[in-house]
Amino acid sequence: MTTRTLSNFVAGDHADATDGRTSELVDPVTGEVFMEAALSSEADVDRACRAAAEAFETWRDATPADRSPALLRLADAMESRAEELTAVEVENTGKPFAMTHDGEVAAVVDQVRFFAGAARCLEDYTRIKHVMRYIGT
Repeated sequence: MTTRTLSNFVAGDHADATDGRTSELVDPVTGEVFMEAALSSEADVDRACRAAAEAFETWRDATPADRSPALLRLADAMESRAEELTAVEVENTGKPFAMTHDGEVAAVVDQVRFFAGAARCLEDYTRIKHVMRYIGT
């Protein structure tokens, strides 16, 4: 079996841990190492938090009309790769494929779609801002 690598994903880019450390992920069913994962340090976590705070500056101002399709695209992308996501989670946990696929991956896709719909129902400032964009004030 070929060992794959799992890097951090920060600000839209894959990145190794700053100090290069990794941790082996072991398939609990076979006992074999199936992946090397970046072992993040405090500096890596700080970098990810700074990137998330920057991204929030845009997302915070997104209207329901912007948020809903973005979340639907995420759900569609997850659903299109459901078999792959399931296979990796099965390796990681040792749970049966059907249980993981139907009970976890499908449920996450459904939850993202639920929140895509909920994004259209936001109250107060976000909804007012959305409406104001269309009436020109």
